[in-house]
Amino acid sequence: MTGEINLPTLAPASAAGPSAAPAVGQLLKLLEPQIGLIDAGKTANAEVIALKQGGEAFQLLLKLTLDGGRQTLVQASSPQPLPLGSNVAVSQTQAGNLTLSLQQAMSANVAALTSLDTEQLPVGTLLQAKVLTTQVLPQGTAQPAVYRSLVTVLNNALAGATLTVESPQPLRVGSLLSAVVQNAQTLNFVPLSGLKDQLAVTQQLATQQSRQGSLDAVFTALQNLPRGDSTSADLRAAADRLLAALPDLAQVSNPKVLAQVIQNSGAFLEAKLLVGQNPQIPPLDMKGALLRLVADLLPALPASTNLHAILAANTLAQAMPNFVRSPLGTLGQVGARQAPAGFPLPERLMAKLEGEGDLENLLRLAAGAISRLQSHQLSSLEQTGLTADGRLQSTWQMEIPMRNLQDIVPLQVKFQREEPAPDKDEPERKASKDARQMLWRVELAFDMEPLGPLQVQAQLSQGKLSSQLWATRPFTASLIESHLGTLRERLVTSGINVGDLDCHLGTPPRGPKTGLEQRWVDETA
Repeated sequence: MTGEINLPTLAPASAAGPSAAPAVGQLLKLLEPQIGLIDAGKTANAEVIALKQGGEAFQLLLKLTLDGGRQTLVQASSPQPLPLGSNVAVSQTQAGNLTLSLQQAMSANVAALTSLDTEQLPVGTLLQAKVLTTQVLPQGTAQPAVYRSLVTVLNNALAGATLTVESPQPLRVGSLLSAVVQNAQTLNFVPLSGLKDQLAVTQQLATQQSRQGSLDAVFTALQNLPRGDSTSADLRAAADRLLAALPDLAQVSNPKVLAQVIQNSGAFLEAKLLVGQNPQIPPLDMKGALLRLVADLLPALPASTNLHAILAANTLAQAMPNFVRSPLGTLGQVGARQAPAGFPLPERLMAKLEGEGDLENLLRLAAGAISRLQSHQLSSLEQTGLTADGRLQSTWQMEIPMRNLQDIVPLQVKFQREEPAPDKDEPERKASKDARQMLWRVELAFDMEPLGPLQVQAQLSQGKLSSQLWATRPFTASLIESHLGTLRERLVTSGINVGDLDCHLGTPPRGPKTGLEQRWVDETA
């Protein structure tokens, strides 16, 4: 099933005509007659705590509050559904039926939401619900069928609430419904297969991030690899290949070399394998080289090595977080497309374990580095998809270790591209693929002495470049600020239309509506 699901605007109770009133004694009927449950001439407050559809009738479980505050549960049937949580006043006839007036029945609609608060559930939020009832609405002969359903929300701020929704296709009673909030009155159905993929990415990302370790640690260990008989020739050759593949600052300043380094960062290893490329043939793929290093390490380890213990030490916590254990909870977390908090990945150093040899430590560091590269790959997948306004957003996130004299400096990079939204007036016409119509964002993060941690955010839209820089050290921020004029001149000389260029002390704000992101939106409106 695909398409939109609407929340109808229901008529208020006062607008209902007398002809709509059900006959007294027919609205609710006790499944098991209980004579004298409610005294004659008196009413009791009833709350609907369960609802089940059975054919044309609906079975309700009511919690009645009787005289003296005594409560009891009764089962009743009704020709129309009453939303969960509805509170109505009921009375009992001599025949053993429960009755309520039209005004009281219509007031039950208050418990079923017919619009969404987009402050609570922003556009793009994933909403999950269970279908309680489905009814076809009377339509003219020339009009398509419309089905009205009651669904109970399972996640987010509305968990436990009941929604009244309308759809062009019947919703199967008892099924799980997943949809993305489009506006206060519209939900966009999400196929289950897409949710499974999203859940799998989220779970794998949590696992890989718990195991990852900083890239510079493994390269520092390779530089200090003992050259004695304990190190095999194959292992030394693998280490030399990895160290030789590291570019220096001068090389990454060359656009052609930088493009090649990005291609071989490990982010595209699986794509290369799919087309039959050998990642071990120069230029070396970083992730492929690390996997080869692990393969060369295993036979060189002492026979008494406990591989399971070494690799398990990469895990920050043996127990997965609760939100990962629960599929509904996880999907609720990833449903709203927020500004990702996973960039840049924080530095994580692994202390050498007691009794662990150099080769065991190197194996653990190499496994952590592979998990770090895979964390970037999974973050790319998680951030790729449609935005709230229908734009296709593609993300490529990676990490490139480079040399700075004797230091190894990991450079974290994220590219994001947004294609123009489809034309609302001509939805069948594909959006233009003109590069100037694309919105590009680039983020960089690195820590280089003596400058300290630096982050850069830049965007290119309609041929205009804007950039914000952040430095955590006051000296560095002041130094960059003093050179922004020179940077602007060089960019203009290169033929680039330059917008904002600013430097800030600290780190970039993170969240769905940061100041920088809001300014970007304003520029491209």
